[in-house]
Amino acid sequence: MAGIWPGDIQCVAMLGFDVDGVSSWLNRDPSYKDHPSLMSMAEYGPSVATPRILDLLDGQGVKASFYVPGYVAENHQDLVREIAARGHEVAHHGYMHEPPSTLSREREDEVLRQGLDILGGITGERPLGYRSPSWELSEHSLDLLTSHGFVYDSSLMGDDAPYMETAPGSGQSIVEIPIHWLLDDAPNFVYAPVANRLGPMRNPDEVYASWAAEFEGLYRYGRAYTLTMHPQYIGRPGRLLMLERLISYIKTFPNVEFMRAIDAARLWAGN
Repeated sequence: MAGIWPGDIQCVAMLGFDVDGVSSWLNRDPSYKDHPSLMSMAEYGPSVATPRILDLLDGQGVKASFYVPGYVAENHQDLVREIAARGHEVAHHGYMHEPPSTLSREREDEVLRQGLDILGGITGERPLGYRSPSWELSEHSLDLLTSHGFVYDSSLMGDDAPYMETAPGSGQSIVEIPIHWLLDDAPNFVYAPVANRLGPMRNPDEVYASWAAEFEGLYRYGRAYTLTMHPQYIGRPGRLLMLERLISYIKTFPNVEFMRAIDAARLWAGN
């Protein structure tokens, strides 16, 4: 064991896809349902982009984690089954993309139960990973996640490798798979004038340079590369080519392991 990872592993790379579809927009403002162009852009994610992403991952021989809100799963059950059938992780991402920090403890618990029932009912396997919509937990989240038996959370930014978090109420531990806005496609690509989201719409080469540079740094320090993407944004054809190029670049480095987040969490927890 040369560093924080077992054996000869220098860096673990985790690709995550938040399949938000229309849920994130509808949670932000239910009236957005009356904006067909916005809804169609969001629906492009699960309907068009995610199947392409699955094919890209197959071609690269890489397994990933897909964080699916319950509402999206209900309306795309065959897609969720296909994600699981291809060996990827299906993880919890709320029901209607509700940030836990906006919910009461009772409502947050209800949303967790709802998502667990929906995803488990579709795939036949209980989700063990959780990523909070909008990346903002509540003061109750860790207690609720541990009470429901989640192995890991992926919502915090306290490190650049997995670490253990302790639920303040129960004292139980959960693996944290940390994320960061730097390795998220949304700040680079979101553009929706009707929703007043007027992002920079960076070109893929700019984003590639940023993401590749961060990988190089994390590799040097022997940490974890956790990339968060949304099919409705990363799934545009030119951006998918960029992602494919990035995966190929990462593969040129020795002793890099691509893992699903659940596998990295289990490895970190030692089980």
